[in-house]
Amino acid sequence: MASKHQVRQYIAYWFQLGKKVLIHNGKEALLPQPVIQGDRYSEEFESCWQKIISPESGDCYLEGTQETIAQLLTPGWDVSPCGRCEMPVPIKTVGMPPELCPCNDLPNWPNTEVPQPRSPVSSQSRLIEIRDRLQRASGQ
Repeated sequence: MASKHQVRQYIAYWFQLGKKVLIHNGKEALLPQPVIQGDRYSEEFESCWQKIISPESGDCYLEGTQETIAQLLTPGWDVSPCGRCEMPVPIKTVGMPPELCPCNDLPNWPNTEVPQPRSPVSSQSRLIEIRDRLQRASGQ
């Protein structure tokens, strides 16, 4: 089963490539900018996420896909890397997988010449981890 965290990350990664989430059964499109702000998701992204998981938003799905976000949060789905582009894609845990990755209609994707979409990173935490590793290595 895909966790709420995995589905949220899946949406955030695709937002970074310009994919929209359609809500209210396709009547409204969401694409927050920016998606990441410093070491966390932006307020715009968080606001969109709340709309996406709200029951009042009706069926919500990533542009170019057929699975609703509500479906992805059920036990029948997981999120794994695409075999073509390494981006997160929904995978049905039972039965046939989806026909296409959301990358199928991005003409210049995968593109190894640009930074890949990512999750927020706490620079402070990463620097502390590096410092601790260096201290352990010098103490050996």
